[in-house]
Amino acid sequence: MNNPHQGARLTVHSRELIVARRAAGRPARQIAEEFGVSVRTIHEWLRRYREGGHGALGNGASAPVRRPRRLGEARIALILDLRRRFRMTAAVIAERLGLARSTVARWLARHGVGRRAALDPPPPVRRYQRERPGELIHIDIKRLGRFDRPGHRVTGSRTKGSSRGAGWDFVHVAVDDATRLAYVEVLPDERKESATAFLGRARAWFAARGIRIERVMTDNGSCYRSRLFRQVLDAHTIRHIRTRPYTPKTNGKAERFIQTLIRDWAYGTTYASSAARNSDLQRWLDWFNLRRPHSALNGQTPTMALNNLMRSHI
Repeated sequence: MNNPHQGARLTVHSRELIVARRAAGRPARQIAEEFGVSVRTIHEWLRRYREGGHGALGNGASAPVRRPRRLGEARIALILDLRRRFRMTAAVIAERLGLARSTVARWLARHGVGRRAALDPPPPVRRYQRERPGELIHIDIKRLGRFDRPGHRVTGSRTKGSSRGAGWDFVHVAVDDATRLAYVEVLPDERKESATAFLGRARAWFAARGIRIERVMTDNGSCYRSRLFRQVLDAHTIRHIRTRPYTPKTNGKAERFIQTLIRDWAYGTTYASSAARNSDLQRWLDWFNLRRPHSALNGQTPTMALNNLMRSHI
């Protein structure tokens, strides 16, 4: 049969002519020009002829030599079940089901269970709450952009009325673990001097409410690792607990408070400028401490929780 398949550049007869002309001594480059193909194609058909004779000049399948094996849904489900329930490796599953190991490994990876660690359930989140006010204070910093006009959240445009280059405000927060009572300041930076001064004022603020700080938890920011910060802690016999690197959830109460603070205070109202936003902080903070019920406190406000705990520890 001399009809080429859809992907063929040469008919079977043309391939036979190539072999004949090359056998007659004609250069491969000249033959390629005569048939309108590359020299590489000429050499390929000559190689096939040398290895398989005239039969190798016929039309073969144009599909790739290797085809990925198609598996039905039931077969795939069985592979995944053996992996998840019995923790079998790809090699063991392949042997059990008579499949190629690469096929099994591909389906395991596609469904996210290729690695052994993916089979282990995530460790439960260890939630804790201290019993005494001041037993643990969570301290953290959130950076907020300064602006002198409403931003894109209000105008809907990221270019109109932009306040780019206005700088940053740094919101320092201190949250009591047992009561969620919070002390917050907006400062111009997060340097060790500012962080240490904030710690001193926070300690005095909590002390005015009958709370003596026993421990503080921070991340590993340079301001918290400074000697200056350590000196203030030591002077007041405060133990310093630092979170593990790159695990902000360890200081989760500070993180969640910051989320509430940013959502309800920083972005909850349209402010004409960042200065106006900062001036409104104390009003919001009073509302949070005195009036906002907290689900983790059984519906109590932080101040109510403080009063109840203080009475119980007299």
